[in-house]
Amino acid sequence: GKKVLIVYAHQEPKSLNGSLKRVAVEELSKQGCTVMVSDLYAMQFEPRATRNDIVGCLHNSEEFNYGMETWEAYKRGSLSKDVIEEQKKVQEADLLIFQFPLYWFSMPAIMKGWMDRVLVQGFAHEFPNCYDSGLLKNKLALFSFTTGGTKEMYAKGSISGDIRYLLWPMQHGIMHFCGVKVLAPHICFAPEYVSEEKRMEMLIAWAERLKTLWEEKPINCTPEWYFK
Repeated sequence: GKKVLIVYAHQEPKSLNGSLKRVAVEELSKQGCTVMVSDLYAMQFEPRATRNDIVGCLHNSEEFNYGMETWEAYKRGSLSKDVIEEQKKVQEADLLIFQFPLYWFSMPAIMKGWMDRVLVQGFAHEFPNCYDSGLLKNKLALFSFTTGGTKEMYAKGSISGDIRYLLWPMQHGIMHFCGVKVLAPHICFAPEYVSEEKRMEMLIAWAERLKTLWEEKPINCTPEWYFK
């Protein structure tokens, strides 16, 4: 069976994001997948990239360079325990699902902190091994998120611009940079402003998509997909 890691960032289990996460766990488990969940708020995951991420001596104690120090610490096996645990989950996973509410055109800070601390050089990328030759190149990722604004607000030429523009730094700048192939995003627009029936339809649509998820082809991860 396939292995899936769901990185989940929402404070409330009863939220639509919480329900989307639960549906994914149930549906993928039914398929025989092993599903791991990193519930970032429940874990009280530390989002800040600091000196505490390196156990023991620094490579250069005169001037702290986070990128260099975590790269060296990764090679020595001396990153902090919480980072190593998340890296093991990523290493095992065939698919990474990121489940979150859109905050200020991006992911919540706690999830961005997960990206900053877990996807270090040496583990996820190592120039020139990035983009198609990134170190996580045999994996898939899917961004599943909710928005505050309606679908019309995120259309091309609208007040918020095409939703794809917002996906560029997340899907391309992080996932594709690390070699991960990206499936089309799953977006639930403005769930707070629709009926309970509509929210239920959103959950059903997600469950239906998950049934055939492994047959999907990744998006063509080029600027044209995002800015056409």
